[in-house]
Amino acid sequence: MSKVVLLAINSKYIHSNLAVWQLKEAVAQFSQKTHDVVVLECNINQTDDEIVEQVSAEKPDVVGISTYIWNAGKLPKILEDLRQALPQAVFVLGGPEASHNADYWMANGADHVLKGAGEFAFPAFLDGRPHEEAERVGCFVDPFTPEYLAALKNKIAYIETSRGCPFSCAFCLSGDSKVEFLPLEDAKSQIAKLAMTDVRVIKFVDRTFNCDKCRTRELLEYMMSLNTHNRFHFEVASDLFDQSAIDLLATAPAGLFQIEAGLQSFFKPTLEASKRKSNLQKATENIRKLIKAGNIHIHLDLIAGLPHETLEIFQDSFNQAYEIGANKLQLGFLKMLHGSVLRNQEKTIIFDPSPPYEIKNSPWLSATDLDVLRKTENALQNTYNKGHFLSTLKYVLSVSGLQPFQLYRGLGEAVEKDGMALADYAERLYSHFVTLQNIDPDQLKHHMIWDWLSMVKGSNMPQFLKLGNKKQLDEARKTAEAHLSRKLRRTEVAILPNGESIFVDSQSQNPITKLYQVIL
Repeated sequence: MSKVVLLAINSKYIHSNLAVWQLKEAVAQFSQKTHDVVVLECNINQTDDEIVEQVSAEKPDVVGISTYIWNAGKLPKILEDLRQALPQAVFVLGGPEASHNADYWMANGADHVLKGAGEFAFPAFLDGRPHEEAERVGCFVDPFTPEYLAALKNKIAYIETSRGCPFSCAFCLSGDSKVEFLPLEDAKSQIAKLAMTDVRVIKFVDRTFNCDKCRTRELLEYMMSLNTHNRFHFEVASDLFDQSAIDLLATAPAGLFQIEAGLQSFFKPTLEASKRKSNLQKATENIRKLIKAGNIHIHLDLIAGLPHETLEIFQDSFNQAYEIGANKLQLGFLKMLHGSVLRNQEKTIIFDPSPPYEIKNSPWLSATDLDVLRKTENALQNTYNKGHFLSTLKYVLSVSGLQPFQLYRGLGEAVEKDGMALADYAERLYSHFVTLQNIDPDQLKHHMIWDWLSMVKGSNMPQFLKLGNKKQLDEARKTAEAHLSRKLRRTEVAILPNGESIFVDSQSQNPITKLYQVIL
């Protein structure tokens, strides 16, 4: 009997790794010999020594490691240290980083690299059976054993109900592959298991969740029928939704679903060069309909650095995406992944040779342009995408004459938040915004006070926003307590620049925005 450690090195503690648990269950089901398999989930914030010690303590004969762009930078040193600690062990790598860069990993600590789906290949490898044919075979197993479900406590859960993608985006590894579907009843069974846990978010790793309309509808209806506090997150091609799907989603319980839709760009030559097929008009119309329903948290994605999109053109894409009004607009940067068409064919894009292979410059974006975009992303991420200062941002955009990209670019260049306390960041925001055209200082403070109460649940307000005297605040609290029929903390009331009082109902939180109700 061999002792096997399946090692996951996740990007955050809160993340879990579906692949290693799938492989553990696959070994249990498909191996013809007996193997003692242990799953170890670590994260990149741990030291190399901590990870090596955890693996070594198990005294494994085989170490299987799941490789991704977020852990690839740590792995060569970890492999080197593991070889010293476990000289007799065999090291097997799989996952997208190893599968598409096997020669590198064979020269940097791996004894074997398994490509493609591992549910047949890994058990065959452990048994000493030929596994090359298994690279072309997909196989679903149910990884949600009691052991795995217990390990999910306080983490994000992941589930896979389809594998592959019908599209062929040049920057992605999943494209232009046959889509394999987990049988519907099996999918429902796995969803039900997760829905009975206390995990906050269940994320589908399906590359295009809604690529089969009938299947999508049945899964949505099933999730809507569950009595669960979980939130289900899935990535979609929003132009594939028909009106019946839109109507169904509009009836979902508020906060049950979280949808991520990749727009990537609004520039036609960029989409064509990226082999991105999308009906943008229908995609945006559908997203607007979903937003209007008000019951689903909507994420939109843009990618900076794609071919033909200059800073000026990207600004237009950003403004169009922002105006749709989603809850989150993720500004990502092109990563030239091993195995992607773009990396293999587009030689004019310069990128960091180390993971995550992010763009450094191109014929369309200089290093200076990318620095501008990173500062813009910093401002966007620390305000709008966190649900912070939303009323303030709306006010500033409405009176300053700035377009959204101009606003966030200016903010990012003026204030870069990196470990800064929220109260200090708020004061820096005020100092920047108050210098803009047509901004009224009192109105700006009005909106920032409103935002502060709505987003931090009664935390101490920054000193510059503390207005009114003790008598006014005492009267304001009495009025608020009479309205809510309960006692309030002093931090739950405030005085506005015009002398009016305002308070927050910290027991009333919007399930979509996560903001608390503010009452004037």
